[in-house]
Amino acid sequence: MRDCVLVAIATGKRAQSLRELRDGLQSVEAGSIYFHFWGRLLRPRLDDTEFHNDFAVWARHALHDKQLAERLAVLDPADFADLEQLRQELVDVVEERIEETETLIARRDQQFSFRLCQTVVFDTGVQIARPEDLAAAIPAMSLGSIYFHVIESRRREPVRIDDFRHWLAQHGDRYHALCQQLAAIDPYFSSLAELRDGLGRVVGDYFRAVPA
Repeated sequence: MRDCVLVAIATGKRAQSLRELRDGLQSVEAGSIYFHFWGRLLRPRLDDTEFHNDFAVWARHALHDKQLAERLAVLDPADFADLEQLRQELVDVVEERIEETETLIARRDQQFSFRLCQTVVFDTGVQIARPEDLAAAIPAMSLGSIYFHVIESRRREPVRIDDFRHWLAQHGDRYHALCQQLAAIDPYFSSLAELRDGLGRVVGDYFRAVPA
């Protein structure tokens, strides 16, 4: 079992208006799109938790554009095949809003700062020998471990699924039903604590129902 933390890295790109946000979205590294969506799950969420990505939060509180914020907030990165598809959807949403409204400009001290992140991974020293041991292990995992094994794992080629399903699939079709239940859990529109609870509940219920 591994744990992780995220280290934010400035890209030097900033946006003060909708047009600058669009231009930044078109040119910034794909890793920045990832950070501003998924990275929020592992960062302390002291701002508006109604909006699930940094772009939506900025639109609401810096541009004071609730309509754009709501359009951006409903985007689920798990619905897109890759970050380039997500980037294009973001650009389309912003361009649509540019056509609808006069130029919106944030205060200079509220510019959007595009950032990347470095994932620092470390071994917890904990090993899980049997699939049924997941029932006790998942509820005890740190939020960093949940992020690494469920969120970060989806970026890894060629599998691009959470580590739990990847491991269970190595046991053949025996845990196919459990993998389907885990796949049905959307990891984005909840906190990591809620995600951990959901995963633990599904795995726990499964193994309680399966004869020893």
